[in-house]
Amino acid sequence: RMTMQRTTAMGAIDGQTLRDQVRQMKSYVIRHLPDLLEALEARLTENGAVVHWARDAAEANAIILDLARRNNVQTVVKAKSMATEEIHLNGALEGAGIRAIESDLGEYIIQLNHEPPSHIVAPVIHRRLEDIAAILQRTLDMPPTLDPEAMCALARAKLRQEFLTAEMGVSGCNFAIAETGTVCIVTNEGNGRFTSTMPRLYVALMGIEKIVPTVEDAFLQYQALCRSTSGQQTSVYLSMTSGPRKPGDSEGPEEFHVVLLDNGRSRMLAEGYGEALMCIRCGACLNTCPVYREIGGHAYGSTYSGPIGSVISPLLSMAVTGADQLPHASSLCGACRDACPVKIDLPRLLLNLRRDQVQQGQSPLFDNVAMKSFVHTMKSRRRYENAGKLASLGTNLMAGFAGGNLHYLPPPLSAWTESRDFPPFAQKSFRELWRERRSRRGYIAGGHR
Repeated sequence: RMTMQRTTAMGAIDGQTLRDQVRQMKSYVIRHLPDLLEALEARLTENGAVVHWARDAAEANAIILDLARRNNVQTVVKAKSMATEEIHLNGALEGAGIRAIESDLGEYIIQLNHEPPSHIVAPVIHRRLEDIAAILQRTLDMPPTLDPEAMCALARAKLRQEFLTAEMGVSGCNFAIAETGTVCIVTNEGNGRFTSTMPRLYVALMGIEKIVPTVEDAFLQYQALCRSTSGQQTSVYLSMTSGPRKPGDSEGPEEFHVVLLDNGRSRMLAEGYGEALMCIRCGACLNTCPVYREIGGHAYGSTYSGPIGSVISPLLSMAVTGADQLPHASSLCGACRDACPVKIDLPRLLLNLRRDQVQQGQSPLFDNVAMKSFVHTMKSRRRYENAGKLASLGTNLMAGFAGGNLHYLPPPLSAWTESRDFPPFAQKSFRELWRERRSRRGYIAGGHR
């Protein structure tokens, strides 16, 4: 559905021209990133904001925790932010005795269920309506119902109280404008506006790549983001914050802090993966990826899933178990590249990561042996057919003892059977079946009957 909505929205305008324009702008940003960041810092400081630089997740968490402690913060409300997921901010806050409340509805639901998001845009997409109802009944004492409006009303009432009492608001940043020193967050629920205006202390955490040069560039990216994320012409809310509340203002934070997060991004740029920093986090590549659609976001074991996650997770400074395997979690079909509003060549980046692993001697011994064996087998028709017969005989014998599919295979193939059964190889190859079919229909070698 999300893919269809995106296709319709991009088709309603000259989508290819928009993609070209956004790519050109983001390419400029990556080439001039240091200068743009200095300009952003200068404008924000002039506006009365305080800018912090964080080299990694530990520094970012320390900065935000220090701000919370100095302001006697007991409760933090958070707008949706993948950057805070990246640095595991919630855990750091809770470890310091500070309540962290997600205010995006999807994030709020999975927080109640102690789950990470499974999609960078739709965090609860992996849950059915019945699952969500059960979560709300268990955690918020909701009366039994499957009415989405009733569920939203309950969550709205609970979150409204949190907004009214929280001393600190934390959000991510969809893009920041260097020209004016403005942090922009895009939402459909209004929680971003509450987070950035109601608490007396507001902190925006942004990756250093989340920057655009001018206001005109901001609305160019905004148009691409809305159409490519949810198929909307515009989002319901676009919240823009340039500084703290000034005398005479009716709303806004008393203090505004911006934390610029590196966490491996500079290394990505230096090592030739700057194109991945052009991502605007729309989620289009996830929605079209056959691998993501089959296994879901949690299977990646990383904050960022799908094709873009398979590229940036091994490069960012995140402790992700098995991140080096993510570049291989792709069919390289190119659907992600075709869907990306910035035309990021994700298949090429994935291949480059695989190449780097081989050149650095990081590829597992089994992979090397398996690939050499595969090449040797495929160079000979006889070896190929014999290997197929051997695999068929072996797996069918094992399946016979197992009573169907194979439930266990020895390492390293056990990584497959830990989560799903392995079907036995076909007893006859396609070539053998084709020969039999031709024989039954009266075909003879060299032509028709």
